[in-house]
Order: sequence, then C-alpha cells, then structure tokens
Amino acid sequence: MGSFKNVLAKIEELDPLHTKKIRKDLEGFDDAFYQKADAFVDRFESYLKKKGHTLDYGVDCYLRMIADVRIETMHFVRTGEYTSKSFEEANQRVYNNPDIMEYYMNALLLSQFLWGHHYTIYNYFIDNLPKYKDKIDYYLEMGGGHGLYISEAIRLLKPGTKFDLIDISPTSIEASRALIANDSVNYTLSDIFKIKAEKKYDFITMGEVLEHVEDPVALLAKLGELLKDGGSMFITTPTNAPAIDHIYLFTNSDDIRKVIDKAGFKVTDEIGIYSEKVSKEKAEKFKVAMMYAAFITKK
Repeated sequence: MGSFKNVLAKIEELDPLHTKKIRKDLEGFDDAFYQKADAFVDRFESYLKKKGHTLDYGVDCYLRMIADVRIETMHFVRTGEYTSKSFEEANQRVYNNPDIMEYYMNALLLSQFLWGHHYTIYNYFIDNLPKYKDKIDYYLEMGGGHGLYISEAIRLLKPGTKFDLIDISPTSIEASRALIANDSVNYTLSDIFKIKAEKKYDFITMGEVLEHVEDPVALLAKLGELLKDGGSMFITTPTNAPAIDHIYLFTNSDDIRKVIDKAGFKVTDEIGIYSEKVSKEKAEKFKVAMMYAAFITKK
C-alpha cells in the first residue's frame, strides 16, 4: 500500500514548486500526523482501487485542482472577485459535471492532509466532537462532499447514533458512500432547501458549504429549522479562497461571524488557520486564505 511520503514524492516529480509549499506548511507536524496521514492514504488508495484507479490517478486529480486554483487566484488578485457569480453557474460548471466532480472530490480528499490548515481544522473537529456525543442521537451532515468528517463522526459517536447525509451532487453521494462503506448512513440526493423540517437533528455538520451559496444566512437559517433546540452545529468556511465553485466571498472572520449572528446562532468555540505561515497583519494585507471553523448553537 501507499504512504503519505510516497504521495509527496509523486507530487514532487510533477510539481516541485508546489511540493515545496506543502513541505513548508507541514513543518512541525508530529508523528501522530504522519500516522494518520499514512492510514488515510491506505484508505484512499483502497477507495481508488474499487473504482479501477491507482494512487497516481489520485495525485493527477489533485494537481488538476491546483492548476484550477492558480487560474482562479490570478483572477481574484486582479479583480478581487470569484469567477462564479451564482449557484446555478457553479452547479452547471461543477456539481452537475461528473468529470469535474470526479477529480475535484479526489483532490479535496488529498488536501485534507496535504494542506496544513485543512488538517488542523479536521483534527479540531475530531478533538471536540466527543464533547457532544452524549447529546447526539441523530446526526446530519449537509454537503457531505468526500465523506471524511462523517466517517470520523461514525467512529467517535456512541453506538446506535443515526446518521443522515444530504448532498446536491450525485458524484459526492457516490464518493461518500464508497469511502464510508457503512450501512448506518442514510443518503439523500437533494437541495437542502427542499428538505422539510419533519426531522430534527441533535447535531449538524456542514464543512465548506457557505462559500458555495449566494445567501449563506438563508442556508444557516434553514439548517436552524432542522436543528433541535439545544442542538449544536459544526461549520467550516474559508476567507479569500478562490476556487472554481466558490461564490460568496468572506474577506475575514468577522464577515463569517456576522452571517452566523444574522442566521440566529451564536459561536461557542472557534478556530481560524491561515493557509500560509505568515503574521495576521501580512495575511490580511495580502488576502491570504484562512480556514475558519466553529461550533455554534441557536441564540
């Protein structure tokens, strides 16, 4: 089976400059990180093999995404805007395009360990979710994407917990189902706004979705209808992060907190990690991307 260092070596062969950035981002990560990363790569490679692909294919997917990000970043630096202006545009461009979604999902999976800020947020979720487990009988993942977060929730929460996953992309549903490989999850292919508030959840996770919609306040408010009183949510979203399907631009963490507040929620715990190892002042001056994550509850 593959190893995380093998993945880095494969990327380095094809894009040494980008690999230099990855290695710099991962400086200081301990053995526990590399153990988790190796376990993830084994799992990722098994997932690819089921679909008739190799680890090299996964690396190629990742580098395709990096090429996209470079183009999107040039546009962002020049204009201060993302290229996609509406959800319908992103839907046609990405979510309803199986070829794009195929490499995009694989690439995002790898980024969870190749990007230091992604891993730190992922680990933050793992470290803090157990604090809520005694209160969670019904768990929802909205926009499951690659299925990595709900996989950890299944591992961390108590036996008998019920899990629902809702996503608008058939490719995301397929990828999550293949990666999770657990019969305890109920999958629903749907726009979240079409889901009636007949079920109420104790806990909802929504990773990197707010930036994909035109009205993040409306989305959070909709999830509030699905959340039990006293329930909690875990959300993540980036600032200044140009990508092929990003629509809503958050310029800083205050922008995100304002959306959370307007939607009727309050932050109980939060973290923000920049994608570059620079000072806050330099990050804000040069619009360096930041990944923000928070546990929130209804006000």
